[in-house]
This record gives sequence, C-alpha cells and structure tokens, in this order.
Amino acid sequence: MTHQKEEQTLIIFKPDSVQRGIVGEILSRFEKVGLKIVGMKMVAPDQDHYFHHYETIGKIVSRRGQKTFDALLAMMSEGPVITVVLEGIDAASLVRKMVGATESKAALPGTVRGDYSHHSFAHLDANNLAIPNVIHASGDAEEAKLEIAHWFSGDELFEYESVHEKFTQRKPSHLKKA
Repeated sequence: MTHQKEEQTLIIFKPDSVQRGIVGEILSRFEKVGLKIVGMKMVAPDQDHYFHHYETIGKIVSRRGQKTFDALLAMMSEGPVITVVLEGIDAASLVRKMVGATESKAALPGTVRGDYSHHSFAHLDANNLAIPNVIHASGDAEEAKLEIAHWFSGDELFEYESVHEKFTQRKPSHLKKA
C-alpha cells in the first residue's frame, strides 16, 4: 500500500485555451475533484522563460526534436497563458490522469485533451506545427517542484483551508467524532 501525500503541481493554460475562452470550464474540473488553487496568474513570458521551462526542465528537444521545440515556442508566444498551482493528495499524478495523453488524438474522452482537442503528432509534424492541446501539466511531483519555482515566487503561493477539504483531502483530524 502506497502512502498518499499532499503535494503541489503546475498547470499552464496555453494560448489556444485562453483564446477559446475555455479556461474556467476546465479549471472547475480540478476544483470539483478536490484540488485547491494556491496560485494563479496570467502572463506573457519571453522566449528565455519558455526555453527554461520546456528544455532545461522538460527536455523537449531530446524527446521530440528541435523542429517540434521551435514550433512549440512559436505557438506559446501567440498570446498570454494562465499558470495555476494546484494542491492536493497526489496532485501531480491526478492532474496528469485528468489531462490525458499529450497527443490529443490519443487522449481518451472525458480527459481535458480528449474533450477539447484532437490533433495527431503526424499531422502537426508534417505541417511544422506544435500541438494545440490546451494545457500543460507537470509530468510528476519532482518536475512540478522545478516548474513551480520557475513560474512562481514564494509570496505568490497561498495557504488556506477550503470548505471541501474535509471531504476530498481526508486527514486524521477530520475523522474525529463530533
């Protein structure tokens, strides 16, 4: 049996989701499952900021190649993004499950990418385009720590107790009888 732990993870609503006006609809999915927003902002990062995020931390060039990396940077520069830090039990793996496969064509219905995007890597690679898959999600808890430190300063993250934590983030103190 593995021990569940409270952790933070990062999501980035890409320019396609911001411009389509679907950020609120998608963000509510994470809140409904019991994740708590502890940081959020709209930004328009420069190329150096994206390079650090996608290559220094994410290693996109080694995984998908320089052509894909360049197309991704161009797409991410098409407008502002909304960055969000979510907190909850096993937040990184939960968010990855909810977001779905990176290749939209492979994302299952019911996942964010399965419901809001549909492109294949083959089509996009043939046309020198990045995948407009609506959202970035940290790959795991360790990557999330690096990404959060890159996108947020400590004073931009908040601690508070939400009403629904009693039911979605069970802790021993919540199990006491009244």
